[in-house]
Parts: sequence; structure tokens; C-alpha cells
Amino acid sequence: MGRPTKENSLTKQDAIAAAIECIDREGASALGVSRVARFLGITPPAIYKHLESGAALQKATAIELWRQYLTKCQTTIAEKTITSDLLKQLGHFTRNFAKTYPGRYEVMMQVQLLPSEPEAAAIIQECLNFLRQALNAYELNDTQLIDAMRMLNAAIYGFIALERAGLMTLERSCDRSYDVMLEALMVAIEHIK
Repeated sequence: MGRPTKENSLTKQDAIAAAIECIDREGASALGVSRVARFLGITPPAIYKHLESGAALQKATAIELWRQYLTKCQTTIAEKTITSDLLKQLGHFTRNFAKTYPGRYEVMMQVQLLPSEPEAAAIIQECLNFLRQALNAYELNDTQLIDAMRMLNAAIYGFIALERAGLMTLERSCDRSYDVMLEALMVAIEHIK
């Protein structure tokens, strides 16, 4: 008996790890079954044994990227005092993450995760719990937390998207404008409360 082939020993986690590597090398557009199979040196049907479609690969990869992102966020705040300034630190962390891993960030922002899907629901809840911890100083209830999360995501994502597209052409420093936006978001969260 010979060694098992790559196709027979492949796991779902192997396919997701390969997808992330493809994204890091080539950008978000490299997230596809054919591209990942080619990277692994296998045929696409081997991936379909673990992920039934290209959409399933995208969703599983996005969930893993969110897990990794949250782990890095949690490490960032692990030994810090929970204050309103922590929100600014997290805002800068997210912007730096988007600059360091543009393909990963794009996938995270483009793949819809629904609370009705168990794996997606778990990562959504993890995001909410993390945000609750980060915004602990504001003492928000669940409804206020959702509003704050939506507001933060829209503002930070919008700023990063405009910056990445090269649409911030005025002479003022983008870094300074980003700081002003984060400070305004802290005031807005106080308003929600």
C-alpha cells in the first residue's frame, strides 16, 4: 500500500488554510475552488468533499479570518484597562490590519455571515461579546450594542474603503482625519447610551 494522495488526506481546514494563503499572495479574487485546488496540486472535486460549493469555501474562509482577527484583537487588549480610549486603539488596529492584510480584510467585509447559520452565528456572537468587552466602559444594553457595532463598522469600513480606493485626495492627513472620526464615534456612543 502506498501513501495516501493529497486528495485523500485533505481536510476542510487544509482547504481553508490554502485559501488564506492564496488570498495573502494574490488578493481576495484568489478565493475560489479552482484556484485553491491548483495551489494544493489537487483537483477541485477533492475540495467539494469538504465544502459543497465555492460559496461554502468563501464563507468558511471568512469565518476563519474573523476568528484570527478576533484572536489578534483580544491579544491587543488582554492586558489593557477597559476605557473609552480602547475604542480608538481598536479602530487603529483594524485600519492597520486592513493595510497589512488587504485581501483578508476584503474577504471579511464582502462575505455575508447570517445569524441563522450555526458557524456564522458563533462568530457573530464572538464579535458582539468582544465589542461588549471593548465598550464595557459605556455600559450599553444589547440593543445599544448592536447600534454601536453597526455604526462603528460602517464608519471604519467606509473610511478604509475610501482610503484604499485613493479617494481621499485633500491635503489633510488621513491619519489625523481618522483620529477625529474615532473621537467623534466615542461621542456618538455616549449619545446612544
